[in-house]
Amino acid sequence: MKLLKVIASNPDDRYIDMAVDALREGEIIIYPTDSIYALGCDALNNNAIEQICKIKGIRSDKTNLSIICESISQVAEYARIDNKAFALLKNNLPGPFTFILPALSKLPKAFKRRKTVGIRIPDNNVSSCLVHRLGNPIMTTSVKFEDIDYGCEPELIAEQYANVASLLIDAGRGDITPSTIVDCTGEIPEIVREGKGELK
Repeated sequence: MKLLKVIASNPDDRYIDMAVDALREGEIIIYPTDSIYALGCDALNNNAIEQICKIKGIRSDKTNLSIICESISQVAEYARIDNKAFALLKNNLPGPFTFILPALSKLPKAFKRRKTVGIRIPDNNVSSCLVHRLGNPIMTTSVKFEDIDYGCEPELIAEQYANVASLLIDAGRGDITPSTIVDCTGEIPEIVREGKGELK
């Protein structure tokens, strides 16, 4: 696995390009978000999505899958946003939140097994640059860890996932608090997991 050390606020374009090339090749990468380091792949590559599900020990038909988008306008290409949800997204993004929304048919079949999709726009320049350069969302899921250091120290994360991810973007020690998950599919938005951030 390649470790690409970057400055979080201004990541090296060469390293972003290397990561995007890996995503386009169907590979899995590890990258920082505004909460926990995450495993990611091209959200339009079904095989890569299923590979991540296998790594995490989850089933795509039983688990809410999430994507990172560049903007709310990009979110609207992949999820249905009503007026209430739009106000929530506008007031809280970018930020450490995952909003569960009804999925649209543009997503690959791994998502179609469920009618919803988790939406993230992290307040993190690395993930923003990756999605912008890729041109479409990244499927994202937090790295699994039992020991705190294996959740936030890039070198230890790389050691743990050496056989499954092709590269890791190292932006320094990460967080161990996950995003707050908000279900927007009902009449009233509901927080289903308290995490980082305070919902406005």
